[in-house]
Amino acid sequence: MWNEENQQVIELITNQTSWTANTISELYKSRWQVEIFFREIKQLLHIKSFIGTSENAVMIQVWTALITILLLKFLQSLAKYGWRLSNLVAFIRLNLFVKIDLRKWLDKPFDHPPNRHQKQTQGVLFENTA
Repeated sequence: MWNEENQQVIELITNQTSWTANTISELYKSRWQVEIFFREIKQLLHIKSFIGTSENAVMIQVWTALITILLLKFLQSLAKYGWRLSNLVAFIRLNLFVKIDLRKWLDKPFDHPPNRHQKQTQGVLFENTA
């Protein structure tokens, strides 16, 4: 089969003789996209193996990873800064518990945050009345 994008012939070996070459090549492309997705999950999210092995546990983990990847790619598309997805994941992991304005941080990640004086929102439990 001729690949127009790469200007080359692609040869696939199969024992499925009732399908057309085009059908087999489309199935191969689809399967390859699944492989790429799981590679991204493993590399970006540092997932080594599934925690649970039941069908339900695996489905929950796959859907959670899919949602996470989609959110990260959405944040990447919002940012004015030219994030690589792997760098964005690493920086978010480092700043996960830091209170920041995410929209501003995505655009200018290396600017120093404004020095704001925070109001004390917690009341005093013990007052010194002496």
